[in-house]
Amino acid sequence: MPVVTLRYFATLRESRGVESEPLTVDEGETAASLYAKLFPREHAGGLRVAFAINRDYVPPGELLHDGDELCFLPPLGGG
Repeated sequence: MPVVTLRYFATLRESRGVESEPLTVDEGETAASLYAKLFPREHAGGLRVAFAINRDYVPPGELLHDGDELCFLPPLGGG
């Protein structure tokens, strides 16, 4: 089973309580499906995040592979 390193930013980091962590994922897991599993409340609430695998932005359906680094990038606020 693939092991990926997850990196969290902004509110997602606060929600998870860590900046990064390794996680074993199911074969065929995608960036979006893993986000929905880890953050069901944010996902259901419509928080739109961007995904980056190995420092490249990817579409939500991108498959995860062993050794990947997946970043969840929530929208930035401010003004």
